[in-house]
Amino acid sequence: MASSEKNIWIGFDLGGTKMLAIAYDENWKPLGRRRRKTRGRDGSDSGIERVATTIERLLVENEIPPSRIAGIGIGCPGPIDLTKGRILTTPNLGWDDIDVAGFLKQRFDCGVTVLNDVDAGVYGEYKFGAAQKARCVVGIFPGTGVGGGCVYEDKILQGAHFSCMEIGHTRISSDTRVSGSASPGTLEAEASRLTIAAEAAKAAFRGNAPNLMKNAGTNLSEIRSGALADAIEKGDKIVGEIVEEAARSIGIAVANVVHILSPDKIVLGGGLVEAMEELFVKTVRKSARDNVMSVYKDTFDVVAATLGDDAGAMGAAAWAKRQLTSERR
Repeated sequence: MASSEKNIWIGFDLGGTKMLAIAYDENWKPLGRRRRKTRGRDGSDSGIERVATTIERLLVENEIPPSRIAGIGIGCPGPIDLTKGRILTTPNLGWDDIDVAGFLKQRFDCGVTVLNDVDAGVYGEYKFGAAQKARCVVGIFPGTGVGGGCVYEDKILQGAHFSCMEIGHTRISSDTRVSGSASPGTLEAEASRLTIAAEAAKAAFRGNAPNLMKNAGTNLSEIRSGALADAIEKGDKIVGEIVEEAARSIGIAVANVVHILSPDKIVLGGGLVEAMEELFVKTVRKSARDNVMSVYKDTFDVVAATLGDDAGAMGAAAWAKRQLTSERR
């Protein structure tokens, strides 16, 4: 690469158990990618240092000079201090008050935009995927937790100081079951993959899900989205009922969002949805329409995300370009 122009954008997705960095040219052609576990086993680096070394390896492996980086967009789980570019807290990763923007700016000498990881994924789907041309899109991504994001007329819906749309932590039930936060009865407590896996493990232990027991046992770390989908396909009816119940809970959350924002598109994403797309999307759509006021029933659609794992990184890079380019004008 002979050019010295700053025209490469780095998108970084820090969500879940794996991190993903992708380099894009100005036309959004991927120039290289680097995937890595969020937590290392070798002890060589951890936390934000691991983010930096992942980007450095991406650049080296694809012969990209750091001087060509126009900006970095990084999607991080949990609430974000938008002004300072700090992760405030990540219940599922155990990170608190991390100065992501300051660290990466100093390391790579370029502009850095920090946003919530689901906001990044929803923005990616809005710009390049399932929600193109939508006026208002809300994304819900069930995983270890349940993340939410909203894009309205090319702008990510954000609070005055912090990221918002923490839909997983909204209370939808009087149940006392808890999740990554202290509040019981939240959407995350009712519908996250971890909750589904826990209920499925109970069913397997009781002898009601023999296929799941055979292939994954009762270890929650083994009951991933694919294992749940496989158990349903092989006849574990109760596992299907557990997934449907979680999807109905998400449908209730969608109905609440429709009454507040009236979006025209709801995008469901994440590994759980990818593994059981038809079952999940169909159930959420029906539950949402059953629980909204009649005038809203035909005003929105519920669809599956189409960009897969790339949504967060691509959306983070596109948001960084939008924000940093605007600041330079």
